[in-house]
Amino acid sequence: MEPILVRQTRLLEKGRVDCHTSQLLFHFTTVLRVNPHTITWPINMTETLNASRPIGIDSGRARLSLVLLLAVNLFNYIDRQVLAAVEPVLRKELNLTEVEAGWLPTAFLLSYMCLAPVLGWLADRISRWTLVGLCVMVWSLASGASGMATTFGALLLTRVFVGVGEAGYGPAAPAMIGDLFPIARRGSALAWFYVAIPVGSALGYVLGGMVASAPGWGWRWAFYLVVPPGLLLGTLCLLMRDSRQNMPESEAPSKKSSWEDYKALLRTPSYVLDTLGLAAMTFAIGGIAFWMPEYIHVYRGEPDLARVNTLIGGITVVSGLAATLLGGWAGDKLRGRFPGSYFLVSGGGMLIGFPLFLSMLWSPFPAAWIFFALAVFFLFFNTGPSNTILVNITRPSIRATAFAMNIFIIHALGDAISPPLIGWIAHCYNMQIAFVVISGVMVAGGLFWLWGAKYLEADTRRAAQT
Repeated sequence: MEPILVRQTRLLEKGRVDCHTSQLLFHFTTVLRVNPHTITWPINMTETLNASRPIGIDSGRARLSLVLLLAVNLFNYIDRQVLAAVEPVLRKELNLTEVEAGWLPTAFLLSYMCLAPVLGWLADRISRWTLVGLCVMVWSLASGASGMATTFGALLLTRVFVGVGEAGYGPAAPAMIGDLFPIARRGSALAWFYVAIPVGSALGYVLGGMVASAPGWGWRWAFYLVVPPGLLLGTLCLLMRDSRQNMPESEAPSKKSSWEDYKALLRTPSYVLDTLGLAAMTFAIGGIAFWMPEYIHVYRGEPDLARVNTLIGGITVVSGLAATLLGGWAGDKLRGRFPGSYFLVSGGGMLIGFPLFLSMLWSPFPAAWIFFALAVFFLFFNTGPSNTILVNITRPSIRATAFAMNIFIIHALGDAISPPLIGWIAHCYNMQIAFVVISGVMVAGGLFWLWGAKYLEADTRRAAQT
């Protein structure tokens, strides 16, 4: 059999065997119990089998694209948190009630999660860089317009358009990273992309507060200052070339996506269980981010609210940054030994975070800060691996749509409902019990992820062969 394998390998290397024949070769070696990875393939043939990055994309261009997407994502989260940083001053100047102020982030979230499926579908059909560039400009201009608002209605409308812009970027960016990097490196690449969540959020809160309180500036300038860098990044995105245009014709997706493909996502165990795990994580983080300052300040009696906010922000940056990078590295590192490594890393992190979070609830301060930092670390540990799962189990032509559906589901079941639900539980009982509920959701998320580990290898292979 060896001469046949060698001959087919050489033909495939020269591009004289089509994709269907290459799949037959893979099945042929499997039936004969021959491990294709033990055959001495030419180097670029090995990369073709083990890495789904298009041949026409070099690693330097992939890294440049990742840096640009990281910068965009950083300003994405800065834009989101600027509003939270200036809310007390803004609410006083515009004479808003607490209810009206509460609708501002909700308006963003609703437009973001509802339009993500539509714009994700569009991202699978036009240049993703073009869509990202235009959407970055839209949300940057909308953020600037927030600074010009003089009424509640105008401010609410600008936050809706911030959500519109981010709805086009959110699904497309991770799908692009999936196109640019091979499977073996996707976890680390996505981890770098998602470090923008803790870092950008903290920067938005700190910078927004500094500008709002600076003499001669005020809260409106906190919104104005994000516009120029956003427009610059949007312009750079428009100058980039879609990675799918670099695919050789034999590698380009030949099958157009259809509604059946999207229904198939909901029949894919890895997709469903990963989405449920992410929804649980989003529920927990959303509730913690909204209520933790009040819990520590009011319920636990820490008197200095400014110090509490500073410590929460600092812990989020340090723990979130370290966890996001280490989680992505761990998922990639363990993949060779455990096919379901991304699920195992995600689920293990959530389950370890559960007792640490409970320890924070029943420990006195300042010792409770240590448990809080460790709990935040393990909450963010899944960020890279869980998103790598989504990329690996979907074929390139529907990746953006898969992320868009994921965005809608995890926010609908996560941070769209956790703050009011936690507030209701605290009102009926107390905040301590409300946070115990959050810890229970963390356990559920960890179990969903561990459950998905046994399906990942088959689902990844199925996506690669479709």
